[in-house]
Amino acid sequence: MTKKTVNQSTNSISLRTRLLAVKTARLSDALGKSGAMDHDMKCVSANCRMAGPAFTLRVHPADILMVAKAVALCPQGKVLVIDGQGELNTALLGNIVTLEARLKKVAGFVVDGAIRDSSEIRRDRLPVFARSVVPNAGGTEYIGELELPVQCGGVVVTSGDWVIGDEDGVVVVPADRLLSVLKLAEQLATVEKKIERGVRQGKTLVSLLHYDEVFDRKSKGVRLPQMNFRGR
Repeated sequence: MTKKTVNQSTNSISLRTRLLAVKTARLSDALGKSGAMDHDMKCVSANCRMAGPAFTLRVHPADILMVAKAVALCPQGKVLVIDGQGELNTALLGNIVTLEARLKKVAGFVVDGAIRDSSEIRRDRLPVFARSVVPNAGGTEYIGELELPVQCGGVVVTSGDWVIGDEDGVVVVPADRLLSVLKLAEQLATVEKKIERGVRQGKTLVSLLHYDEVFDRKSKGVRLPQMNFRGR
């Protein structure tokens, strides 16, 4: 292993540790209240805390042929993001697939589709997020596509983007914005701790966030957008 590879691995571990310490809500705030996958992309495993670069897969609806191949190829520490095109009535993976992924130290699964074997996966420490749970298994007819931009949970994900999950859901941070977004999210977390401390001391959000100034400014503003017209 070269020195460059070691440094990259160390940096990824450090970033993952920092991201796991920040809530997805703070990351979404830092992204301008965006980046979150659809509300029904839910955690279905025992551990919901997940962070890692995306390893993307697009499959034909209701076909699992490429899923096992993707698990075999997915590097350690990456999140396998599967674009199942939102098919809710056919499971793309079950407990044996998640077992293999956990043993390989894959960072987690995000499945825009269904999974099965939920009783086992619910006890598994590997983070798994999916749209639905159903008994039906998929077929093995079509070759999927690896490591290309996919749409998962309403968000475009490119291999290398960072995928972070917790009890609130999943947020995707573009790779080229990761450091700035993470820094801002950490700052927001610090500020929110101070706000929480103020509330515990009996202060109100209205006073802490200076909302009265906002209310005053808005009450004096023009309420109908048409009245902003400056024409003759």
